Amino acid sequence: MPYEIKKVFASLPQVERGVSKILDGDPKGHNFLYTNRKCVMLRNIDDHGRFVSCVRFSPDGNRFATASANGQIFIYDGKTGEKVCALGGSKAHDGGFYAISWSPDSSHLLSASGDKTSKIWDVGANSVVSTFNMGSNMLDQQLGCLWQKDHLISISLSEYNNYLDKNNPNKPLRVIKGHSKSIQCLTVHKNSGKSYIYSGSHDGHINYWDSETGENDSFAGKGHTNQVSSMTVDEADQLVSCSMDDTVHYTNLIQRDYSGQSGVKLDIQPKCVAIGPGGNAVVVCIGQMVLMKDQKKCFTIDDPSYEPEVVAVHPSGSTAAMGGADGNVHLYSLQGTTLKHEDKLLRAKGRVTDLAYSYDGAFLAVCDAGKVVTVFSIADSYSENNVFCGHHAKIVCIAWSPHNEHFASGGMDMIVYVWTLSDPETRVKIQDTHRLHHVSSLAWLGEHILVTSSHDSSVKEWTISY
Repeated sequence: MPYEIKKVFASLPQVERGVSKILDGDPKGHNFLYTNRKCVMLRNIDDHGRFVSCVRFSPDGNRFATASANGQIFIYDGKTGEKVCALGGSKAHDGGFYAISWSPDSSHLLSASGDKTSKIWDVGANSVVSTFNMGSNMLDQQLGCLWQKDHLISISLSEYNNYLDKNNPNKPLRVIKGHSKSIQCLTVHKNSGKSYIYSGSHDGHINYWDSETGENDSFAGKGHTNQVSSMTVDEADQLVSCSMDDTVHYTNLIQRDYSGQSGVKLDIQPKCVAIGPGGNAVVVCIGQMVLMKDQKKCFTIDDPSYEPEVVAVHPSGSTAAMGGADGNVHLYSLQGTTLKHEDKLLRAKGRVTDLAYSYDGAFLAVCDAGKVVTVFSIADSYSENNVFCGHHAKIVCIAWSPHNEHFASGGMDMIVYVWTLSDPETRVKIQDTHRLHHVSSLAWLGEHILVTSSHDSSVKEWTISY
């Protein structure tokens, strides 16, 4: 097979919540016990004063537990429905319950509460074994939990997954801070000999991943507050990102800390950013283009005769290519601190959705809503070099391999093609790259390792063989 999945950096797993098949709870604090086949109600249990948030049978079936918004946990006989005890007396947590989970041997119970703690209970002894204090911030409220074999996991309102340590309740074994919202863009960068993947999502969250181990974290401090639309890395090892919060952030990839920076505020919402040498960055906004120099706005083009969508800067820094909704690529020369429109137009086969220069600057690849990739030769005055067809739906992203011999395109059809520049018929097709949603972004870690992201909140590494 010409490709294989190497790694999946998954989104935050969704811990199962809700009620079991034969138990149900309602907002009035009632539990209803049904027979398994005929669904005839055997008992109406009204011990809870407020709505019941979770009901769980023990794995051996001998008991079931119920938890409610007023911080109570009741244990019942699994066959008769008779109440056995109230864990922790009248109140097991200071806040409402969101989830409970039994241990595999049915002797203990894990609980998650809005009081920012999780607890392990010895059900037989009716006592707390461990209390996990998850923090003091509102986002540290615990909304879900799971006891799976030897793993105890609690999910915070921040949507972080906390692997709890029974031997050290004060510090989780591991905290996974992956995305819980759709990933919009990604880029890659080498730092201290390691390759990292940087991904930005719909909620403004930026995460970085060790490409070898999958270990990940997010930047410290307060960054973007809305969708991260585009990102790249400049020659000063800074992550340059633009967002629907109308800012462009420059974040040092050594420190990985937003603190002390407020971002560059733009007048209009940005859609795409591209960097050039010498501290230049070109930002495409809604109906506007902005040239930035050393993190400051220095030139603006308002109301061009077309709607700019995406931008790429030639490796030499001499030219910026703007892809438009009019189906054309508009070329601009970078002259000092200005952008000058050139007369030449490059015609795509539809609305331009992405474009990228090869690393050697010899070619410009343009993808469009017409399901076509067009490659232009720079040395031949941007003449059309070749056309690449195969996608069944709009293409949304494109990326060149480091050796300039191949490039990848991802579309709304959930397909990624790895194309050979010299022969459009020689290609690698990755079917159902992300099964639930389309591919949102692409990047290369090496000539044979491709990274993809999607609105399914996951990042994947693929090994490509030609």
